[in-house]
Amino acid sequence: MSNHNCAWIAGASGLVGNHLLLLLLDDPRVRTVLSFGRRELEISHPKLNQRVVDFASLPQDLPDPTVAFCCLGTTIRSAGSPEAFRLVDHDYVVAFSQAASSAGASMALMISAIGADCESSNLYLRTKGEAEHAVSMLPFTTVHIARPSLLLGKRRDFRLGERLVIPLFYALWPVMLGPLKKYRAIHAQRVAKAMQKLVFHDAQGVHVHESHELSEIAVTSCPS
Repeated sequence: MSNHNCAWIAGASGLVGNHLLLLLLDDPRVRTVLSFGRRELEISHPKLNQRVVDFASLPQDLPDPTVAFCCLGTTIRSAGSPEAFRLVDHDYVVAFSQAASSAGASMALMISAIGADCESSNLYLRTKGEAEHAVSMLPFTTVHIARPSLLLGKRRDFRLGERLVIPLFYALWPVMLGPLKKYRAIHAQRVAKAMQKLVFHDAQGVHVHESHELSEIAVTSCPS
């Protein structure tokens, strides 16, 4: 296991990103955390350096990262249009990852979604799949892609659809076995914990982690 002098994170105001930021700040193996966002976070910490940015034109004078976490994401409804959604979930994700790679990061970890597929007829899943592909093509030594199913946790924004299906997911949990395990809902904190732990696993290449795998990683002992 190696220490990480500087970790970049984008989307730390989101459901998973906020949990992940707190974990990184509390991790002695991560010396500095550089958070990118469109607004400043209401948090202060000796290890935290915040940058309010336009992801379409990221600044050049940034500390060199060893690892980059991308937790950017929205919904078509929240974004206001399919074009605005793609701007965040594809263009901003790729721009942030390209900046991290160019600055020297050897590892990228990103949040995608279950069912992400470049060939999907569903705009949401197709956009997620295209973002995965674009980041995977960048010259990182290691890329970890988290594909959670329904995320559990307290969001800043109200999502009626999620509120309605959460009871259904709990009811179906006992029968979600075998190939259905990846559809199990997962708490955002577990996704964040898994992403934190994956940084310290020696595994090169591109790795995709479904919901049930993220849950298992979150509760396993961290490499030392």
